[in-house]
Amino acid sequence: MSRPSAAPAMRLHEAGLPRRSSAAEHRVSLWRYALGGEIATVLTAPLIYSVLLPFVMLDAWVTAYQAICFRAWGIRRVRRRDYFAIDRHKLTYLNAIERVNCLYCSYANGVIGYVREIAARTEQYWCPIRHARRLRHAHGRYPHFAPYGDGRRYRDRLPSFRASLKR
Repeated sequence: MSRPSAAPAMRLHEAGLPRRSSAAEHRVSLWRYALGGEIATVLTAPLIYSVLLPFVMLDAWVTAYQAICFRAWGIRRVRRRDYFAIDRHKLTYLNAIERVNCLYCSYANGVIGYVREIAARTEQYWCPIRHARRLRHAHGRYPHFAPYGDGRRYRDRLPSFRASLKR
């Protein structure tokens, strides 16, 4: 009676599990990236990057706005760093252009999130009333606002809306 032979050792990537790859396998050279891009992407890149200065100005202006106004109103300030996750530029499989693009997008989306929270707190302080029509993507504070047209509830709840923003 012969013994069955042992099955050959199976490697992880052969078992259907993803194998770790080196960054070099996935990095596209600058020339290949630039020459392989779609013409519409290349032509619109300057327009996309032209918004960087307005984003920087908005970031600075809103930071000054909340430093002055929120302090005057006694509102807790928004922590800027909570809205920024700038880390993708560290990925070694990205080339230099992709790293810059990731820095830009991380910053731009961070500014928008930061500004939105400052605007939401301002709205809660000054006008915590829902709109007559439904909003698609209202901020997280909005559902708690007084219903549109309910003056009594607005007046009754305005002090608590403001107090919840205090330090």
